[in-house]
Amino acid sequence: MIPLMPTPPAALLPYMDPFGFGRAAGDYWRDALERSVLYMDVMRIRGNQYLEHIEKTKPNVLGFESEVLMDGRTLPRPVNYELLRILPPDGVETDPQARPYVVVDPRAGHGPGIGGFKSDSEIGVALRAGHPCYFIGFLPYPVPGQTVEDVVEAEVAFVRHVMERHPDTSEKPMVVANCQAGWQVMMAAALEPDVFGPILIAGAPLSYWAGERGKAPMRYTGGMTGGSWMTTMLSDMGAGLFDGAWLVQNFEKLNPANTWWNKQYQLYSRVDTEAERYLEFERWWGGHVVLGGQEIQYIVDNLFIGNRLSTAQLVTADGRRIDLRNLRSPVVVFCSRGDDITPPPQALGWVGDLYEGVEDIIANEQTIVYCVHDSTGHLGIFVSGSVSRKEHTEFTANMDYIDVLPPGLYETTISSAAERDDADLIERDYLLEFEPRTIDELNEDVKPSIEDDTRFATVARISEINLGLYRSFVQPWIQATATPETAKWMRRMHPNRLGYRLLSDRNPLMALIPVLAEQVDADRHLVGDENVFRSVEGIMSDQITRSLDTWRDLRDSSTERMFMNIYGQPLLQALVGLKGDAHVHRRRPGAEPEHRRFIERRQAEFREKIAKGSSHEAVMRSVIHVLGGAPATDERNFNRLRASRAELEPNIQLADFKTLMRDQFFILRLDREAALEALPTLLEGQTASQIDDHLAHIEHVLAASGDLSEHAAQRFERVKALFRKAIKQAPQEEETDTSRQSVPAGKPPAAKAETTVKPQVTNAHQEAKPEASVKPQASTVAVAPDTQAEEKTPTSQPEAATKAVKEPNEASKATSETTTEASKASIETRKASAESPASTSHAAEKTPSRKPAAKRQRKTSRQDDKG
Repeated sequence: MIPLMPTPPAALLPYMDPFGFGRAAGDYWRDALERSVLYMDVMRIRGNQYLEHIEKTKPNVLGFESEVLMDGRTLPRPVNYELLRILPPDGVETDPQARPYVVVDPRAGHGPGIGGFKSDSEIGVALRAGHPCYFIGFLPYPVPGQTVEDVVEAEVAFVRHVMERHPDTSEKPMVVANCQAGWQVMMAAALEPDVFGPILIAGAPLSYWAGERGKAPMRYTGGMTGGSWMTTMLSDMGAGLFDGAWLVQNFEKLNPANTWWNKQYQLYSRVDTEAERYLEFERWWGGHVVLGGQEIQYIVDNLFIGNRLSTAQLVTADGRRIDLRNLRSPVVVFCSRGDDITPPPQALGWVGDLYEGVEDIIANEQTIVYCVHDSTGHLGIFVSGSVSRKEHTEFTANMDYIDVLPPGLYETTISSAAERDDADLIERDYLLEFEPRTIDELNEDVKPSIEDDTRFATVARISEINLGLYRSFVQPWIQATATPETAKWMRRMHPNRLGYRLLSDRNPLMALIPVLAEQVDADRHLVGDENVFRSVEGIMSDQITRSLDTWRDLRDSSTERMFMNIYGQPLLQALVGLKGDAHVHRRRPGAEPEHRRFIERRQAEFREKIAKGSSHEAVMRSVIHVLGGAPATDERNFNRLRASRAELEPNIQLADFKTLMRDQFFILRLDREAALEALPTLLEGQTASQIDDHLAHIEHVLAASGDLSEHAAQRFERVKALFRKAIKQAPQEEETDTSRQSVPAGKPPAAKAETTVKPQVTNAHQEAKPEASVKPQASTVAVAPDTQAEEKTPTSQPEAATKAVKEPNEASKATSETTTEASKASIETRKASAESPASTSHAAEKTPSRKPAAKRQRKTSRQDDKG
């Protein structure tokens, strides 16, 4: 083969270049030329890949095999969405009785599949945990006349179909919605709250006016373009279709250094190793889709500029109000401070828009959990492998735990087990903890500003005026000249699309590239970083990046100042009608009279339940009371409580367990003193030994996460005193009063057991026995601690006792035999991992000395496991 760059004889080099600079320069330029050829070949492959991808009828980038279950085009209100069932790959088994997972991809310019385009993704994490997985994707072009409300109704139908496919599962489907799909799923859940289980929204904006000065400049875009009239014009020029490539271009403009230099330079500098990763991502990034003109107009007018979703101002065509307070399933908000598309204020601001305080959240019986990542970008929230292995794995493992959390507002923190002092009590690599928060604490991330809200309200008014003027004087002319052919030509000539076509085999000038690339591959001469010229290249690249970042910062700061100055003018605000007394530009929706009466009825019901129940209610109430005194809680408490509850009352489903926990939580909030003083009454009919065993169970649960805090320890002493009081009043014989048997939460009286199962202390450790022999990848459920307002709240209105409960996410056959079918729904759901949790053994070591037999049995179990 003829070398691309001839070199002089090696024997002459020491004389011609004694210091080696010439040789270093020659090696560098030869490597640079070879990298240039390989880089252009990768770009050629990218263009061919793009053309092949867009020619598919149903293009997606899913990394898993799938089958279509429902086609949205066949629904009464047809849409271009479809429901897919993900087929587990070889070596991965899912449990049909486990909670199903539904991943919804964003339709914001790119095609579907990013939520599962590799093994370390949201779908991959759920499959490895043993959950049946489903995917809601879409086609490149909308159905004519399709609207946002049609898509919302279709997603409700899809999730309902998933629920119907799993009749033996008591848990409702968990829905994971990324970016644009987040607000769409929240709208669907607000209209049909009974269909959805826990909802995880990742990088999804819900409060569009929110933001911090100096950050997230995208919120100013609507004001700098004069409103939504330009969106309407682009749809008109597209013959009623809006090219998603415009949305992608806006995204790329936010980080010009990455768009114009870093992404391409990273490929060029590491072309020998980066090509595969680059092409894999570009297959999704370049797969642009098209939106309907009605859809994008609805989104821009009502959400991006109008901000009507977070203030319950959206009303459907049939008159139903979309109020996010209607949600009854837990909502997990995952956002990042490094996200310039959906910063934390836009992801979390809706909570303060809808609720005046945590008491308001609890009154609506809503559980809101949020997690703020420190650094990852927008795409990293649902694409990054490290985020999937850490955050999404913990969310998946703890979703049953989150589903049982009492109503309230919680922040999650994820800590590495290896960095904790109690690492031996943690089952997995990370521990998910829940800390109760107030609206004021949340606002530290949201940073609300009345002055900024007034400016954005001015933008909304200006947008309505400009849109009206455009529709009156310009739109008729554009619609008369736009045809499907001209619209198609415009889409093909869009800069983001044209770049792919020009660098493909359809361009005759690229014909020589694959020939040269083949020669370079056959005789490649790599140069490492030790080459001085290669080091200079890296320095120059960093300088270019810093220059582009500086230009971006200047552009964003000047845009922000211009926006604030223009829309902050009192005269302009008065001209658009914002200075009148009747106008409130960010109105918090009030409570409906029906809802107020519902709360009053619920409070009356809970007052009647204070002294009603049995030992099961007493144990649950005690644990919630004690754990509510801790500053934070985690999954380990739930695992112990779930195992203990299964012994006391087999066959309990997660839904019933959740109802029991929430009932006791609300009873404690309603009147804590009366609820605690009623504990001896609930224990009536139990013998002294049985009550003593119940107390041992409580200690066993509380020991799961280590030593109690001082506040929690004081509460536990109060509980022990009340249980000792009940022991003194209890008979000593073994017989129990069958009239005091407990009814599973949510069950009719006919569901009572004929006899009360005596909760032997050894049973608690027998329950832990399979945990030692088969190490589950724990699916958790937590109970949150009380807020710090206990001293501030009257006795009749005590602070919230919160509770962290955790459910084992897998059980072996031995567990099923021990607990019969006690936790069948949650145990069989978790067939995924098998690792013996250290927390079990250490919790057992902290168990009171009254259980030596149980300890011996526990030790025997561990020895058997080792054998």
